[in-house]
Amino acid sequence: MLNKLVGNTQAKHTLKRLVANRRLPNSLLFTGPDGVGKRQFAIEAARMMLCQDVAEGEACGVCAVCTRLSDFIIPQPTDKNKDEFKKVFFGGHGDVGMVVAYRNFILVDAIRDLEKEANFRPYEASARFFIVDEADRMNDQAANALLKTLEEPAMTTYLFLITSRPDSLLPTIRSRCQTLRFAPVSAQEIEAYLIEERALQHHDAALAARLARGSIGRAVDFNVADFQKRRQRMFDVMRQAIVSGDRAALLRIAEELNDAKNKEHFAENLDMLESLVHDVWSISVSGDTSRVINTDLGDDLRRLADHSVPAKFPQWMKMIEEMRLNFAVNINKKVAADALFVSMAGNATSV
Repeated sequence: MLNKLVGNTQAKHTLKRLVANRRLPNSLLFTGPDGVGKRQFAIEAARMMLCQDVAEGEACGVCAVCTRLSDFIIPQPTDKNKDEFKKVFFGGHGDVGMVVAYRNFILVDAIRDLEKEANFRPYEASARFFIVDEADRMNDQAANALLKTLEEPAMTTYLFLITSRPDSLLPTIRSRCQTLRFAPVSAQEIEAYLIEERALQHHDAALAARLARGSIGRAVDFNVADFQKRRQRMFDVMRQAIVSGDRAALLRIAEELNDAKNKEHFAENLDMLESLVHDVWSISVSGDTSRVINTDLGDDLRRLADHSVPAKFPQWMKMIEEMRLNFAVNINKKVAADALFVSMAGNATSV
């Protein structure tokens, strides 16, 4: 089962060795970019430990434990179901649970419930496993509650913390966990997976793999037609910012990105804009289109690069990254988009 996961061969070898030698740490921190499969690796680690018929370091995938273990049903957060997120979610196996964020934060009640569950003896297996997904979404109160469990873990309890932002965790939490690091998945591995397992056409798989930027999760969710439509609006931002400097047009696009139909895609649209900035910057410096992310826009990107001032692009990338980091504190996205686009328009060659 572990071998079916895409990429991160070193992480696979490490987990297999730890499980085979029965030296899996009671507290393990899975760190790496979003969408590379960290949560699934954590589930597979639990599956390997609990499987009834392990062979060559792999869970069988067909025994009663394997088939029940990953059946988690996590609802979408709403105003009416907040209480559900105050507890550990259990799937089909009573000894494997998961804590997830309610909207932007992990609730302290969920961590307290985890603390209680972590002290119970296993119901049907030799150990209990708890996954804290997006652990960086804990506030100080929740993090301190978790720290109590990490300081005195039960011998039969394993805690797996998943995060793409380990520096956001308390140093005392990081120091009590062994870290398993994950890298972006290669475009070649993602493309092969999409063709072989998802039956995508080669050109669609190649585009999705390149644009996923190492995230298998992003690639799987990729919708070519929808992506191209939304990316065109981000390309319009680049064109207005670099060539015309039409601030009014940019503010209209910012408003469109935040309307009811598009606001849920705001972060994805920001990723698209960042990839376009990267591509135009790369071409403006090297003149080479072979390394761009948006390979199907090569000619259009080159034309923008011919009009651009390369020295501006590092600042644009910094502003986009700062906006992304500020999502965690509920910034006004319309105001932030307005500020970003107007600042970018200062680079226009003809205003």
